[in-house]
Amino acid sequence: MAEPIHAAGAVLWRDGPEFALVHRPRYDDWSFPKGKVDRGEHVLRAAVREIEEETGLLARLGRRLPTVTYPIGDRTKQVEYWAARVTAEGPFTPNDEVDRLVWLPAADAERRLSYRHDLDLLREFLRGPLRTWPLVILRHAAAGEKSLWREPDELRPLEERGRAEATVLSGLLHAYGPARLLSSSTARCLETVLPHARRLRAPITTDPAFTVGQTSADEAMERLLELVAEAVPTVLCTHGEVVSDIVTGLCKELGEKVPDDPSLRKGEFWVAHMDPSGPAIAALERHSPLRKTARASATR
Repeated sequence: MAEPIHAAGAVLWRDGPEFALVHRPRYDDWSFPKGKVDRGEHVLRAAVREIEEETGLLARLGRRLPTVTYPIGDRTKQVEYWAARVTAEGPFTPNDEVDRLVWLPAADAERRLSYRHDLDLLREFLRGPLRTWPLVILRHAAAGEKSLWREPDELRPLEERGRAEATVLSGLLHAYGPARLLSSSTARCLETVLPHARRLRAPITTDPAFTVGQTSADEAMERLLELVAEAVPTVLCTHGEVVSDIVTGLCKELGEKVPDDPSLRKGEFWVAHMDPSGPAIAALERHSPLRKTARASATR
């Protein structure tokens, strides 16, 4: 069976709410912005890039929406979608691929969309919260073998591969917009979020509640719920020994299904898209700096 064609897109919205629809002259259709994932490109980067290329607009990704799959000739096209809110508007420049852009309220967008799967996406978006905020739970990048490190463990740094992962991670996390940065007080966790701190020009706050050897499952969970109550976009870098406990605890506390595998490999991260009116988890997704497609664990 032929490899699916991977693509990424978004239900792009602005206050109103109004929704961005694009017209493609090649097919004479109206749809949401989307496009193919380039070879070697991460799906998060592809989603943001396609929004900008097709509309000229900058946006931040919100909650994960269902993946759409449909046949294209003798192959299958798989499009991963997010809700995305516009953060900066500029002039639209027509091109050969997209020659018109319109902003429509939901009822008008439903009438204009050409495909049933886009209509289903819009209705799925409208069933959930309009606004969400991201809580990113990140496991530090590759830091070599603990058994080979002879100095205090809190000083163990990222290895070469881990430093490369940290750079990639900053680009992926940027898709969700600015966030406060919290970290375990170990060198490997701080180094993992350092490239993102420089990109955001933001400080990193260390927290013993998420530092291995200084915390417990109950302490980490209590602190995490305090962060949730504050409803501030957050990137939290911690350890494998902590991740499973806090992801499991968060889902149980907020009435969500616990993922079959709540753990993370080094450099991977969970994104819980939080509904501030709940608090509740509107969607949960998992990413690797190396994996090119998203893994949605729970959505509603």
